[in-house]
Amino acid sequence: MYAVLLSAGLVFIAELGDKSQLMSMTFATRFRSRTVILGAGIACAVTNLVSALVGNVIGDNLPEHEVRIAAGVLFLVFAAWTLLNLQGDERPPDRAKGGAAVVVVGLAFVLAELGDKTMLATMTLSTQYDWWQIWIGSTIGMLISIALAVIVGRTLLQWLPIKVVHIVSALLFAAVGLWLLFG
Repeated sequence: MYAVLLSAGLVFIAELGDKSQLMSMTFATRFRSRTVILGAGIACAVTNLVSALVGNVIGDNLPEHEVRIAAGVLFLVFAAWTLLNLQGDERPPDRAKGGAAVVVVGLAFVLAELGDKTMLATMTLSTQYDWWQIWIGSTIGMLISIALAVIVGRTLLQWLPIKVVHIVSALLFAAVGLWLLFG
């Protein structure tokens, strides 16, 4: 149980203010909360499982530069998509739902998490503890972080006009995309 709690705590702390939380907040303005949590949760479970199972082998074989470019371009596409779909009125848009929305969120999270500090932390911890305990703990830590960000994102809609939230979301997506491309 120590390994589960250790990895959950470390990953949760590492995710505070990370791009995963920013993505969760911005996706929560476009998709249903459960869609964001489900898509991100599946992506986190998959990436954490891969990290825990293969450890440093992944870091040696994945072309990190190409993954960063793909993720950066994807974030810029999300930014443009958000700006192109600005609502003229002040009511929140109908929430996208279904499998396609879960896939969009999941794909964005998988690309964003590849080579991220939480993936590296999961790999490192899995060299010292049972892989399945680290997988469970790191996934729990990330899910708590994501749920917190979704709540914050949804709360923003109660205080800010939807147009402002979408512009800020687009700017955040663009900032993460540019950071991935040039940072």
